Amino acid sequence: MTTNIPPWKAAGDWFDVCKCKIPCPCEFAQEPTFGDCEGVLAYHINKGNYGNVTLDELNVLAIGAFEGNIWAGKTKVNLGLFFDERADEKQREALQMIFSGRAGGFMAEFAKLIGEIKGIDFAPIRFEISKDLSSWSAEIPGKVLAKAVALGGPTTPPGKRVQTINPPGSEVGPGAVATWGIAVKDEVDTMSFKWQREDRSSKHISFNWAGP
Repeated sequence: MTTNIPPWKAAGDWFDVCKCKIPCPCEFAQEPTFGDCEGVLAYHINKGNYGNVTLDELNVLAIGAFEGNIWAGKTKVNLGLFFDERADEKQREALQMIFSGRAGGFMAEFAKLIGEIKGIDFAPIRFEISKDLSSWSAEIPGKVLAKAVALGGPTTPPGKRVQTINPPGSEVGPGAVATWGIAVKDEVDTMSFKWQREDRSSKHISFNWAGP
């Protein structure tokens, strides 16, 4: 039993690239396009702390796979987790507490959707995002490459983004604004996960969590 969890906050950017066609039905709490989904979930903490431990500029990356509607309570996601190797011992402990859900907050709810953990490791995670949300990417060299560009079309105003407000299947919690993209790279070869695809769904959402 874990006790004495300090007050914590974490705010930043999240995105995924996945197997689904655009737009990913999972964001609308529906069954995936092909009945199952595989994808990369990338997190960058712009500002955060776990008690007196700062978490600014640290990254976390997850690889997930599941079958059926993850939001219907009848299936769970198998997950592999990578934490930023730049984190010191206290930061690593804090990240694991938050992202496992043991520290409360929204991730405690998200943790209920997790089935088997395929692996946990520390790695160099590169995370990039354009200020105008025109592109976003994350990479663990030799293991994971996820890149996307903002979705646009014939009637999208210049410089504007295609967005969904208050999606019912937000991976980072309620009250979200999802910005849609096209995954130009989705390559994974690690922790028993292996795929390579492009031109499928991606979305960016800012997160702002607190606990316990």
